[in-house]
Amino acid sequence: MEEKDQEKQEQEVVEEPEQELVEETTEDSDSDNGEADQQAAQEIEAIKKEKDDVYQRLLRLQAEYDNFRKRTQKEKEADLKYKSQSLVSELLPVVDNFERALDTVPEDESAAGFVDGIKMVYRQLKDALEKEGVEEIKTEGEPFDPNIHQAVMQVEDDRYESNVVVQELQKGYLLKDRVIRPAMVKVNQ
Repeated sequence: MEEKDQEKQEQEVVEEPEQELVEETTEDSDSDNGEADQQAAQEIEAIKKEKDDVYQRLLRLQAEYDNFRKRTQKEKEADLKYKSQSLVSELLPVVDNFERALDTVPEDESAAGFVDGIKMVYRQLKDALEKEGVEEIKTEGEPFDPNIHQAVMQVEDDRYESNVVVQELQKGYLLKDRVIRPAMVKVNQ
């Protein structure tokens, strides 16, 4: 029996340190869990911040793309609106020459058919330019506007108010709302 008692005592001695070890492990695991939870919370915060940053970049990129799309659309519209500007600029001297030719009409009746033909071609050219949105700038009797008029001379005339266009020396033209060539004018002082 003594042997059994001795074995029991040994088992009790052996069992006690195991319990202490279990208790120590529990305390260590609680501190490990706290650290792990804190680390997990930090990782979650980092991921949330990264997600927010990516979302903000996405919003900026979308806004930049929308602005780019709108800008290119406006540029295309402007290109279409003023597509004939270079052609109109080249044709304006032709119109001027037609007008000079029609101002010097011979009185000979044999040339009347020729003059009528020139007038018809001139009208067709003017109509084609008007269809493209070309219009003459109004000058005589209008207030001087440096945006559409180019003052070449100044005169003093009591019949006109100050800063009013007295005479047109060369016609000016607009293409839609853009000045193609300013009108050369005399202005009253």
